[in-house]
Amino acid sequence: MPRRARDLELSARQRRILEGLSRSRTLPTRLVERAKIVVWCDDGLPDAAQARLLNVDSQRPRRWRKRWLAAAAELNEAELAGATDHELGQRIQGMLLDEERSGSPPKFSPEQIAQLISLACEPPEESGLPTTHWTPAELANEARKRRVVESISPRHLDRLLKSVRASTP
Repeated sequence: MPRRARDLELSARQRRILEGLSRSRTLPTRLVERAKIVVWCDDGLPDAAQARLLNVDSQRPRRWRKRWLAAAAELNEAELAGATDHELGQRIQGMLLDEERSGSPPKFSPEQIAQLISLACEPPEESGLPTTHWTPAELANEARKRRVVESISPRHLDRLLKSVRASTP
């Protein structure tokens, strides 16, 4: 016999906000899905049934039920302290966001990236090269020569500069 999931109890305001989020057409799909999961948990719908409705594995409803229960006390305190519907909605959306994930630390510091950009803005003639434009290979060699970075591939440097170019207005 499957064990019964721990019940979730939403206040009327929390439920109203979550139902609004679950019907949203502008929020990211993952937030809409998570809002539906929390509402269905409040309705007492089992995790397996939620998983079938969402076409996901049964771990997902279980995970979001646990995360909601872990953060519910803080949300209830904010509600009792007189948080507006907007503030409560912001807190609820924050609770439905992804947690930080581990990953490899950045290879280059912001200072190194700034120095690489500065180097790319210099004319290659100033470095004694007989060209008018940098190639990624020449730029990577010059960055290593000036000890801006210990090592960097031309392809990585090219991608880095393109991402900076794309993010500037």
